[in-house]
Amino acid sequence: MSTVYLIGAGPGDPGLLTIKAKQLIETCDVVVYDYLANAEFLKYARADAEIIYVGKKGGDHTLPQDQINRLIIDKARAGKSVARLKGGDPYVFGRGGEEAEELVAEGIAFEVVPGVTAGVAAPAYAGIPVTHRDHTTSVCFITGHEDPTKEESGHNWEVYAKSNSTLVFYMGVKNLPMIAGKLMAGGRSKDTPVALVRWGTRCNQESMVSTLENVAAEAERRKFAAPSIIIVGGVCSLAGKLNWFEKKPLLGKGVVVTRAREQASDLSDVLRQMGACVYEFPTITVEPLDDYDEVEQAILGLGAVDWLIFTSVNGVRHFWAQLTEIGLDTRALGGISVAAIGPATAVELRLRGVTPDFVPPKYVAEEVVAGLLERGIAGKNVLIPRAKVAREVLPEELARAGANVRILPVYETKLTQADSSEIVEALAQGKIQALTFTSSSTVENFFTLLKPETLRQYPDVKIACIGPVTAKTLARYGFTPHIQPEDYTIPGLAAALGMGL
Repeated sequence: MSTVYLIGAGPGDPGLLTIKAKQLIETCDVVVYDYLANAEFLKYARADAEIIYVGKKGGDHTLPQDQINRLIIDKARAGKSVARLKGGDPYVFGRGGEEAEELVAEGIAFEVVPGVTAGVAAPAYAGIPVTHRDHTTSVCFITGHEDPTKEESGHNWEVYAKSNSTLVFYMGVKNLPMIAGKLMAGGRSKDTPVALVRWGTRCNQESMVSTLENVAAEAERRKFAAPSIIIVGGVCSLAGKLNWFEKKPLLGKGVVVTRAREQASDLSDVLRQMGACVYEFPTITVEPLDDYDEVEQAILGLGAVDWLIFTSVNGVRHFWAQLTEIGLDTRALGGISVAAIGPATAVELRLRGVTPDFVPPKYVAEEVVAGLLERGIAGKNVLIPRAKVAREVLPEELARAGANVRILPVYETKLTQADSSEIVEALAQGKIQALTFTSSSTVENFFTLLKPETLRQYPDVKIACIGPVTAKTLARYGFTPHIQPEDYTIPGLAAALGMGL
């Protein structure tokens, strides 16, 4: 039976989406989402799900509410499960109640999934607790934009003005002069602290604190616009002390991540934790091989191998996939020494019960070969499961050192046919401050999708690369990285960005 789920998507920070909301987005046939529902959540939807945008922005309605209601009903009547994704909480100024009534009238099953409302989250991210025993023991959520068809206002301004409650106004920034005026006229002190938080909880959040008397003029001077939350009350005086989010090192900085989509989250998550606005622009895809006969034969012949060297997480994953496919497990590696190039690769091996015998201190071929020579690899049989096309430096250096090296392709990387228009537009608007490259292939494919001449138009955009090998590839296109960590890892790259931007 089809069901409509009225889902609160939270205020914008992807981490504030509830587990239940994520599970429903992953399973529903149709996802209908609003302007304030972070579009990033759409990546959780099924590949075959129908995605429909019905956003409403400052009077510009993609669909009016009655047509949104009709759309949801029609999809449900067609036997589809529908995730109706709404910013914040569907029952807090989200018109979720109206949609629920329509569903009841049509006899359609529905469920409500509460979300974190902006009236609590945006102040919290700006250092403002909406209740505090030294200031107030109550909070009032108020719409700053009433239904224009109502004959009388639902607001009792005198009560608001005389109350000691924290007042939180949604959708009221255009009416800020009126709101401040009504409160002062009702008896609220002109010196009452007032805060505005725009794009609360998102990477582009900005906030300000003023007084009831001055807030409208200051907000206009600072060009505060929707979507903004207005907070009135003594708790706003705590913002200077408790504002933690806007101290993040990369807050508001646009950073492009060019890793394969399967791996992008590692770097993206770290950058988001640092406050960055992440633009995922995967330039490569990681795909299985068409034929695994060679891999199967190599696994069956592991008894003759002395050293297994894994150069990437993908190498580990695809090698183990085939190991499992032919009915074997980690025991097949008994007696074989294992090397992991990089800490992430080492972690992937440990997840499978293998503690690497060697993890080089630096992740370049020379360091790897030197360490392996110390461990007596000369004359040994070496198997390197890796991408079908990759740099030959490591196997060549090992062979030169006297090892018997066999390269075993277990996956391949291909150019992602991505549309570069979003990145080009963001560059033109000054929204991007840095590009990140984590391998030579990400560099090569990036400049296949976006011409070097385009990037040269933006000399202020910094280029960050993970290490010297990637830097050499950049040099072929005429670029020198501005940021390069001493530690050639994803955490090292993120830390260098934090200091370099």
